[in-house]
Amino acid sequence: MIEVAATAQQPDRLERALAFVEAHLDQPLTLAELADAASLSPFHFARAFTARFDESPMAWVRRRRMAAAATQLASPKPPSLIDLALDSGFDSQEAFTRAFKRMFGVSPGRFQRFGSQLPHPEALMSLTKQDIDLETRNGGKPMHRPAFRVAGFGGRFTETNKTQIPTLWPKLLARLPVPGQTANESFGVCIGEADGQGMTYLAGAPIAADAPVPDGMEVREVPAQDYLVFRQTLTGPNLHPQMQASAREIWGERIPKSGYQIARGPDLEYYPADFDPNRPGAWVEWWVPVQA
Repeated sequence: MIEVAATAQQPDRLERALAFVEAHLDQPLTLAELADAASLSPFHFARAFTARFDESPMAWVRRRRMAAAATQLASPKPPSLIDLALDSGFDSQEAFTRAFKRMFGVSPGRFQRFGSQLPHPEALMSLTKQDIDLETRNGGKPMHRPAFRVAGFGGRFTETNKTQIPTLWPKLLARLPVPGQTANESFGVCIGEADGQGMTYLAGAPIAADAPVPDGMEVREVPAQDYLVFRQTLTGPNLHPQMQASAREIWGERIPKSGYQIARGPDLEYYPADFDPNRPGAWVEWWVPVQA
């Protein structure tokens, strides 16, 4: 299904989630509720939101609540600290005071007495931009890929350990070609957890449908799917910063503005047979599942 792209009259999905947060700052909020407001799965919502704003959705909620609390403290008739703490989602005044001091550098009482002025929360969230060469393939229309199998090395990753993902690739390269491999290309297969709190990532190579599972590896079945495809041409070495910049661009800007609805399926990193991350002009593709 193709949805109408966001316009000035129709906010995009992430903007709808931001509006939902602003309207419910004094109420309990969950990642699932924010994802539902954006009409996305929790995983894809969290990924797109973090790419756009460089902060997780729930971290944004906490920051906005603290900003709102600071605004109330600076008002002519501020509420009591215990009421403000409870309204901000804290169980105690002590927990609220610690969080407030971490964010603003002063205690709530000192902030109130000296009338500190708080910058707009958006000013606290700036993305580090990096020049990237990113082409939207097929004129921005979905491309179909048949089902296939991938064998390789993987694991479950969250914000706390995702920096370990690159360590999977040397293990794979040392085993290539694997028994039953059908092509010299390779894939990074990313499968979001249902709760949006993490993902499973597999660095692998395609194998035949009837090939046995290679010793010590795991196999993932990737279903037939339509994808939006983005080709990133590298400008030199230092692969990971370039890919991180592209991930922010794709999930934070291009997908929300594409007009397509993300499908519940794995997204892929595609590396061609001659891929060399140290060669300027080498390319990698991002395949994002969508409903077409």
